[in-house]
This record gives sequence, C-alpha cells and structure tokens, in this order.
Amino acid sequence: MRDLPFPVRDANAIGGSGNLGNLPEWDLSDLYTAEDAPELARDLDWLEGECAAFAADYEGKLADLDDADLLACVHRNEKINAIAGRIMSFAGLRYYQLTTDAERAKFLSDMQEKITIFTTPLVFFTLEINRIEDDVLKAHFAANKDLARYEPVFRRIRAMKPYQLSDELEKFLHDLGVVGDAWERLFDETIAGLAFHVDGEELNIEGTLNLLTEQDRAKREAAARELASVFQDNVKTFARVHNTQAKEKEIVDRWRKMPTAQTGRHLSNDVEPEVVEALREAVVAAYPKLSHRYYELKRKWLGLDVMQVWDRNAPLPMEDTRIVNWEEAQKTVMNAYDAFDPRMGEIAAPFFSKGWIDAAVKPGKAPGAFAHPTVTDVHPYVMLNYLGKPRDVMTLAHELGHGVHQVLAAGQGEMLSSTPLTLAETASVFGEMLTFRKMLEQAETPEQRKVLLAGKVEDMINTVVRQIAFYDFECKLHAARREGELTPDDINALWMSVQAESLGPAFEFMDGYETFWAYIPHFVHSPFYVYAYAFGDGLVNALYSVYENGSDGFEDKYFDMLRAGGSMHHKELLAPFGLDASDPKFWDKGLSMISGFIDELEAMEG
Repeated sequence: MRDLPFPVRDANAIGGSGNLGNLPEWDLSDLYTAEDAPELARDLDWLEGECAAFAADYEGKLADLDDADLLACVHRNEKINAIAGRIMSFAGLRYYQLTTDAERAKFLSDMQEKITIFTTPLVFFTLEINRIEDDVLKAHFAANKDLARYEPVFRRIRAMKPYQLSDELEKFLHDLGVVGDAWERLFDETIAGLAFHVDGEELNIEGTLNLLTEQDRAKREAAARELASVFQDNVKTFARVHNTQAKEKEIVDRWRKMPTAQTGRHLSNDVEPEVVEALREAVVAAYPKLSHRYYELKRKWLGLDVMQVWDRNAPLPMEDTRIVNWEEAQKTVMNAYDAFDPRMGEIAAPFFSKGWIDAAVKPGKAPGAFAHPTVTDVHPYVMLNYLGKPRDVMTLAHELGHGVHQVLAAGQGEMLSSTPLTLAETASVFGEMLTFRKMLEQAETPEQRKVLLAGKVEDMINTVVRQIAFYDFECKLHAARREGELTPDDINALWMSVQAESLGPAFEFMDGYETFWAYIPHFVHSPFYVYAYAFGDGLVNALYSVYENGSDGFEDKYFDMLRAGGSMHHKELLAPFGLDASDPKFWDKGLSMISGFIDELEAMEG
C-alpha cells in the first residue's frame, strides 16, 4: 500500500498574495464521490474478505508454490494493495484539504484502523518470501517471464531478510503502526492550527512563512520573530512528538538489529549507504564554495553588514515583486514542458483541467506541497499553497514533474510503479530546471538574468545544502535520543549545530531561531527523507548536462527512465546516459553546476 501523502517541499520556498486568478481545487470523485459512497463500502467489504481469503489460501504455503501459482499470488496481493491504496488516498487527501476538521480526521483514523486490521493477516507474505531459497526463486523467474518482471520487488523485500523478526512480532508491529500514525496527525493538526499575528493580521503558518520572502525587511523580521514566539509556545508538544517518534524508531531498529538509524531509509530507497555518504561528504565539503560564497554575495546586494535569518529568502533589491497569477504560472510551466517534448505537455495538461490540482491557501489546509500518486488505475493529485511569487511557479513545475513521472510509471502496476525517494525527485527537479532555463532564455536585461540566476541558486541551496544540513540534524537527533530523553533545549542545540556550518559566516542567528526545526514535516512523517532532495538535484544536474551536450535520443531515454518506475536500480536507470551515482566524482558534477551559476553572478559584480 502506498504511503499517505504529506507536504514534501521546504515551506520557506513559498510566496506572495493578491489577485491570483481562478485557482483549481481537487475533484476527488475519481477515487470516491463521498465518505458514504456505496463504492467505498463495497471496497471495504471486498478488502476484508479478500485479505482473509488470501491468508487462508497462501499462509505457510509460499515456498511450495510453483511459478504460475506464485504469480497468481502476487497478482492477488497487488489487487489488495490497489484497493487499500485507493481508500487511504481518498481519506488522506480529504484530510489534507482541511486538517483541522474533526470529521475528516476521524474518517482518516477510522480508515487507517480498518485497513490495518484487515491487512494484519497478510504480514506473512513478505516473511515467507524471505524464506524461499534463492535457487528456487531463480528457477521460478527463469521459467516464467511474467513472474520475472516482479524480480525487483522480490529483491527489495529480501533486502529486509537480515532484519526480519518472528511472524508474531511482525504482526504486532503492523498492528501498532496506527499509534505512530496518531503522533503524525497530532503534529499535522498542531501545525495547521497555529495562529500567527503580524502587523495586526492573523495568519496561518503558510501565510507567515510567506512573509519571509517579502521585500519589506521590517515585515520579514516581524514574521520571523512571531514564528519563533509561536514555536516556543508549542515547543514542548513538538519535542514530545519527536522524542516519541525517535524512541519508537530506536526500539524497532534495535529489535531488527539494524546497524544504524538510517539503514531502514537506505533499504527503502534501494540505495547503498556508501552512495549516500559520498553525497553527504561532497555537499558538506562544498559548503564554502556554494552557500557561504552565495550568501556573502547576497549580503552585499542587500547592503547589510551581517545577514539575519529573515534575510535568507529575501528578494533582491532589484527584483520585480509583482504577483504571478495562476494563468501565467500555468502557461510558463506548460511552455517549458512542451518545448522539451510535446509528450510531456500532453501528460501534464489534464492536471489543470480535470481537478487534479488543489492550489489555493485555505485555513486548516496542510502546509507545503506534494504530488500523491494514489493508485495506478486512477491518477496523481497535486497539492500546492499557491501565493503568486516566482518560487511558487517553480514549485508548480516541481510537483507537476512528480505528476508526469507518476502517470508514466503507472504502467508498471501497483507493486513496481512506486519509485524510491532518491529517484522520485528526478522528474520534479528536471521539470524545475526546464522551467528555469526557459525563463532564463526569455530574460531581456542583465538585471533580469541576475535575479533569475540568484533565485535558482537559492532554490538549489535550499534543495542541496539545506536538506543535507537537515539530514545531519536528524542523524544527530536520533543518535542523541538513543542515549535518553531530549529536552527542547537539547533539540534546539542540535539544530543550531548544523545551521551555522551550512549557512556560513554571512549570518547572525536571532534568539528563537533555535526552535525552527519544529515545523519541518519530514522529520516526523518520514525520517531521513530529506537527503533524497539533494540526491535528486545532483542527479538531475548531471542528467541535464548530458541533455545540454546534445545526447542522441535523450528525450526517449528520459521517458523510458520515468516509465521504469521502481522496476530498476539507479545504476541500470542511469547507465543509458553514461552516468553512475556510485562514482564519488558523480556528485561533483552536479555541485559544479551550482558553483558555475555563482561564478556567473560574481562575474556580473566585476
């Protein structure tokens, strides 16, 4: 079953307000028409019966199945995943539209509990797959090409073999999962319910974070101080959520004998720990030539002796502060997608016309943005909090890239379409890059080019430097929690230990900034998710350099890569482009693109 969606963009990378035009809303009827829809009741009944029947038919018998029967078993499991995924997508998307609504929260909780109960008897499936002898599986794959198509699924399941517990304990942990989900909902509802007061106006978190991108420095400062104040008022709740989630993870990891807190994420990402460490080391080593160097330039542009945290995402003094309405944003992104390949535009177009995007900022709506694939026989849904600044256009390009990827990968079916996080960012970051390059081509003056370059560098720093700093914070947080309970001050200190190192000497940190870890959803929903952003950015920068150099048939290879979904390892996917993420020098290629943009900005100063 697919994970529920959650906001996956740095909430500091959002923007503006004003007359934005006709912002689209979701039409969830392609999933179900309502929570009391007869189709939903029918699917719940079917799911309950089929899960029981599946367990009765196969538990204790997987190792003895022939290849045809094993394929039939896989197909039945895939159908169960599809129906459960459809139900949870509907419940989750309704909830994220209005997280403060008690009825929607109850409906989501009820669906999670029902599906957990229904699917607990299926825990045996992966456990017994891991007990099948290697030679037996190889023989099955050799005998049946339809079954062999699922080999990547079996390989990823069997990667967990060393960490597998007894059948009884695995069922217990599966049942207990709803408790962890409740802590995630507490976080979501707390964040969505926060009220911030700036200059006599009451705002939610999206509106307040948006003020950090205002031209007026006094307004940025007021927003930053109000964020700090409200986070401090709620810091005990956030610390409790983090302590509980990290402790739960430590207990499960210890019982599974996982060597590190990060091991589970690396396994689910189908990426080797040494590849992630090479990425981390390359980015940290590049801090001085990336973020430190850029922010020193920005400090001069802003005419400051020292930058404060509320200046990090400030617009440049020469920047056009006009609002980009929805129609213009759509046209900008679609033109970039069409220019790359008309097929990309054709896939993206229905998102705008068929209720697949929910764009407006609304009270109680979850912050951030995401693209959720739902299930392979429906379509993805994109959530934005569109406020009309150029960075919002880039967020639209990013999430639409996810949507295109998810549409193309759906042909793989329910068990093979889901892409590891590290590769899931490929199409999104590539979509951003296409949109940025198209806008750069259209720049009419050196000043416009400078503003666009600076904006792209800031986005890349947010995607690479900031996310690796987040990853280091999480590594420190989970290591410290293994030694005992963490006070809010303990967590604050861990946060600050990575901030100065990553942002550099151009910054001074106000009192209160130490609590800004509190609102990042990734830390709660999906520990160690964040390095996937840096992985995706570095991968796309290397990929784009191949495209720029005129590689023959690049577009077809690119679409083939997206269609592959989760059916291939990153080495197989990148090989047609002559790239290899396990090569330590690979990451330097991606980082050199960012450095090159900063070189150009410095040359403009000269």
